[in-house]
Amino acid sequence: MDRPPPRVRPESWLAALALGLIGIISLANVVVRYATDASFAFTEEFSVFLLVLLTLAGASVAIRRQAHIRIALLEDVLPLPLWRLVVVLQTLAVLVVLGLVVWFGGTFALEEYQWESLSPGLGLPNWWYVIWLPILALAMAWRQLQQCVERLVQGPGHGPGQDASPEHKESDHES
Repeated sequence: MDRPPPRVRPESWLAALALGLIGIISLANVVVRYATDASFAFTEEFSVFLLVLLTLAGASVAIRRQAHIRIALLEDVLPLPLWRLVVVLQTLAVLVVLGLVVWFGGTFALEEYQWESLSPGLGLPNWWYVIWLPILALAMAWRQLQQCVERLVQGPGHGPGQDASPEHKESDHES
């Protein structure tokens, strides 16, 4: 049974945009440095910011697609009621961690805004960079909730690339 193609989500666009901009900025810096022995001063600051943005947006996409690394050995042997409990406990643990990231990241962004801190390279307000941490942590929390509900509805054996139907398993062994 073929799975429908994954929906393109805002985090996917954000990650793709960040990756594209990193490539363009880095290429432009290399060309200018090669041609003039000079360098764009802003490239490192923007590239680091875009890399963090790419990582957080990509993590949100991976959560929704159930593509994060996890050890499913315990999940695979549990009866359905215990499996559901484990899925809910996993989600609660993720939400606690992401809640802390939202709280401390939001507090940090607010402090950077109040203190009017500027970035060392370009002198831009630091909160422009930091505000993305709590925003994308909230996106990850939302995607985790969606993924949890989907797993509970579908039941065990419906992760990415898995299908619980015997026909699918037999055709895998024949090829």
